[in-house]
Amino acid sequence: MAPISRRRLFHSGVAAAVLMATGVAVEARPRGGTLRAGLSGAWSTDSWDGRTHAGAFMIAAAHGAVFDTLTEVAADGSLRGELATGWEATDSARQWIFNLRRGVKFHNGAAFTADDVIASILLHKGTQSGAAPIANAIFHIDRLSDHQVRFVLNEGNADFPYLMSDYHLIIYPHAHLADAMQKGIGTGLYRVDRFQPGERMTALRVNGHYRDGQAGYFDRIEFYGMNDVAAQSEALAAGRIDVADLAADGADRIVQVQGNRHISFAMPTNTQPFDNINVRRALKFGIDRQAVLDQVLGGHGVLAGDSPIGPGNPYFNPALGAVSYDPDRARWHLAQAGLTGLTLDLSGGLAARVYAASAGAAGIALQPTPGAGFALRDWSGRVTEDWMFSAGYLSSAPWNDSGWADQRFDTLLLAARSELDSDRRRDLYHEMQAILRDDGGAVIPVFADWRHGVSARIATPQTVGNLWHLDNARFAERWWVA
Repeated sequence: MAPISRRRLFHSGVAAAVLMATGVAVEARPRGGTLRAGLSGAWSTDSWDGRTHAGAFMIAAAHGAVFDTLTEVAADGSLRGELATGWEATDSARQWIFNLRRGVKFHNGAAFTADDVIASILLHKGTQSGAAPIANAIFHIDRLSDHQVRFVLNEGNADFPYLMSDYHLIIYPHAHLADAMQKGIGTGLYRVDRFQPGERMTALRVNGHYRDGQAGYFDRIEFYGMNDVAAQSEALAAGRIDVADLAADGADRIVQVQGNRHISFAMPTNTQPFDNINVRRALKFGIDRQAVLDQVLGGHGVLAGDSPIGPGNPYFNPALGAVSYDPDRARWHLAQAGLTGLTLDLSGGLAARVYAASAGAAGIALQPTPGAGFALRDWSGRVTEDWMFSAGYLSSAPWNDSGWADQRFDTLLLAARSELDSDRRRDLYHEMQAILRDDGGAVIPVFADWRHGVSARIATPQTVGNLWHLDNARFAERWWVA
């Protein structure tokens, strides 16, 4: 995916934009057949409540099949409308008017209107949802008509239309909210047939859908919860599934794309010794990033420098480069912290063991320990800088795993969010990436490619999205029977 130009939203810094969602021309694709997928991140607590969605299983089932969002990030990284047909900004991007698609029905027959948008977005406000920072930034939503809403934000946000594609922000029928979250009632291409939390979801193609001819080529989809790579590989080899989000072994071919997905070791900075900046820097210089890339990812990725902003982001700063493996410098930082050595617990499987092997040369003894506070995280990344930082690095972010807080960083984030001058925005985001590299609470050694096993009976487009797993988690909409 090519980096996204904000000029698609704002031309020459003018604080107004209109993007229309016209029909997308696609090559002729046959409709029919069944898609069977083994997906990770499936749990017995899974539900159709978008506030809780995090794993591949529910993201693909909800946002990628049964429900719709207002906007959609296409495979090439551009933004297009889903339940919205266009949007316009005024007041330095503090106010956004969205035009909504007409003639759309929920799976229970209810008509889609502005009331559904308002209820569904505000559902996340003041909660622990991963989309809470997006909803909390909305001052209020005005219903202008049945098919038009106005979002009034606390501060201007040039990226706001992208945020409306967040997989948590699926749209429910407002008058049947509880029922929709229990049964899975959306406006998506597929209607729920059977749902067993953490185990299985089957859905059937909706006839007469507003996206007929543009997406949704399978008659039936079957998703199976498979959290183990070995289980996915075995099912692929046996022909029980056609697609696996984790496994490559046993597949007829591999779909691989580079994006912003990254491995992160979150240091709990609100506890000792991680509250000491020199300890954090010692841990950053004490990891052999090339070893992580080679031994954990099999070389399928690129080195990173402790910032989550990757090569798919528009303001990625490649000049920062990866932090070098330097045991002597790590020891020096330990000395600055008044330490001659350091022993810490670390969780993270193979990645933790590789980290421990390199850190030992710096006098840092990392003991692989399941459940340790210093722990591995696997992030998908985000398509915009503000989205990524607001989700995981703002001091109040819901997924700020390290608890790291920096007043300068927070101030820069708010300034960049409403900045319409692209050059000035780039400077702000570059400084924020440098702050994370030097002072942040996460060790981010590599960006990992997405690699998915696919059987020969499934065809894929020439361009596959890299924002989330499996074509932005929309493979059920975009792929077809070969």
